[in-house]
Amino acid sequence: MSPVAATVRADVASYISTVVYVYLLLIFAYIVTQWLFAAGLRPPYSRTGDAVLGFLRDIVEPFLRVFRRFVPPLGPIDLSPLLAVLVLVLFNQLVVQG
Repeated sequence: MSPVAATVRADVASYISTVVYVYLLLIFAYIVTQWLFAAGLRPPYSRTGDAVLGFLRDIVEPFLRVFRRFVPPLGPIDLSPLLAVLVLVLFNQLVVQG
């Protein structure tokens, strides 16, 4: 393998790893905001809160919806974010860094 190809592979792997890390942070932020809003800590009318929640919902929900097909909610507990995080971490470890 030439040095240029090795450098390109390392750069692409680093980029994909960073994207996975940012997406994991977005999933955690979405989960935390959902918990806070469910606990009643949401202001009655907040354009900023609505914008943040709308952004997180638009980014995270399509990915979580894939896992909700296989793992239905167990009462009030939704395990799809846990499965989604696990899949992303495994993807990062096996494909990107492997």
